[in-house]
Amino acid sequence: MTRVLASSAVAALLIATPAAAETIVGRASVVDGDTIEIHGTRIRLWGIDAPESDQLCRGDDSELYRCGQKAAAALAGLFYAIPRPVLCTPKDRDRYGRVVAVCKLGGPGPDIAHWMVSNGHALDWPKYSHGQYTEAQQRAERANAGVWAGSFVEPWRYRACTTAGRRPLDCSDETPR
Repeated sequence: MTRVLASSAVAALLIATPAAAETIVGRASVVDGDTIEIHGTRIRLWGIDAPESDQLCRGDDSELYRCGQKAAAALAGLFYAIPRPVLCTPKDRDRYGRVVAVCKLGGPGPDIAHWMVSNGHALDWPKYSHGQYTEAQQRAERANAGVWAGSFVEPWRYRACTTAGRRPLDCSDETPR
């Protein structure tokens, strides 16, 4: 009886602990700039936030462009250019039930989130990353890479604005129109 209770307790802990999850490996498809899917599992890239699909940014020419779609296309381009399996190590689950993970391209390959931030397609999200990608973001900003070439609203501020009922165009950019 004691053995049964101990086994049940261990099983419950393994089910409840996100860190106990196995590494997810496979060919990834892009959902958006910070979310991928492997074998039907949605995975949110840990520590970063990319512009939303309908979010607009201003380029260096002051013209609006769909920066969320550009971020997703950049991630898809990375997977196309380096056709290796993606390895994701789960860290948590988000409020939508998605796995939140650190993902690498290939075995010893680059951290995908780091690549997205380094190229200006996503931002370090210090609320979750605790500054893990701060240096990469500073380099991207100095190089005017991606969204840093023009103006934009942080994705978390954009979502808060649209959730409050404002139009995507009104939430996308602080530059007067």
